[in-house]
Amino acid sequence: MNVFFKKYWFFVGIAVMVILAFCLPALGMFVREYKILKIGIFLAFLVTGMTLDTSDVVRQLKEYKVLVAAVFSSLFFFPCVAYFTANAVFSSQPDFVIGAVIIATAPVTIASGTVMTGMAKGNIPLSLFICVLCNVVAIFTIPPLLNLFVGVTEPIKLPVMKMMASLIVTILIPTVIGQILQPKVRKLVKAHKKKISIFNQSVVLLIIFNAVAGSTTKLVDAGASIVYVFFFMILLHNAFLFFNYRLAKLIRLDRPSVAAFTIHTSQKTLTVSYLVWAGYLADSFPMALIPGIAYHLTQSICDTILAEKLRQRAEQEELELLKVTPEAV
Repeated sequence: MNVFFKKYWFFVGIAVMVILAFCLPALGMFVREYKILKIGIFLAFLVTGMTLDTSDVVRQLKEYKVLVAAVFSSLFFFPCVAYFTANAVFSSQPDFVIGAVIIATAPVTIASGTVMTGMAKGNIPLSLFICVLCNVVAIFTIPPLLNLFVGVTEPIKLPVMKMMASLIVTILIPTVIGQILQPKVRKLVKAHKKKISIFNQSVVLLIIFNAVAGSTTKLVDAGASIVYVFFFMILLHNAFLFFNYRLAKLIRLDRPSVAAFTIHTSQKTLTVSYLVWAGYLADSFPMALIPGIAYHLTQSICDTILAEKLRQRAEQEELELLKVTPEAV
């Protein structure tokens, strides 16, 4: 049993978090009230800053083709696919079509995409740039896309300053502090590499718990229809993961960059989706937030499993490289 738990503790943790969230949703309120998840994410980015090579960050600025591909995939291609497929599946349920479009036009996640990229031993600088660029560009793409697909004619006013402040507080500040501290803590970080990995995985589990606990009421209210929405979103998200994986391979990214591109470009933030729905579409389409919640939960679980698999593969490659290197020497 101990061997099994040591090997699969993370997957067991995912199941425990989901069950716990449904059984004790009030615990989710406690996590949010005392900002436990925000503290965990801040510390995760702080540690990320301590481990980042500054030259890698500078080098990533030159990889503009990758960033353009991420923006195209996340903010243009995905909304189109979501609109046409949702129309085909939910032709008699416009709320779900609208909801699919809302989440599809949203920018990528601010925190979880990078945390999961780190967990997958991916290219963290690339993940950070994808996050920042897609969130900035989404400010300009969301209004015309919603007007095109949904028919929202009134001006959509997004909380631009709040979105930028969230990027700065969540990503920039802890990462910069970590970079400043890096020369002093480099040896300490290296010595506790395994513990840092476990901490990052624990933050991801907390993200899953928070996502599920915050959605239990709406999921119950949705009734049996939520099963079809979840099934659709699982297929849609996994298809999007596959597309981004193949696109990353097509533009010849290395293994860490493939992990970052695949995971972070495929994720969507529920926060902006909620603001758009609540501000402009809630009265006409009261169930339109359900697809966004389903997608959010789907990406939280599916991408976590994918990141763990990618991490295991990366560690296996590292072990094989260590075996080959002495013989080559």
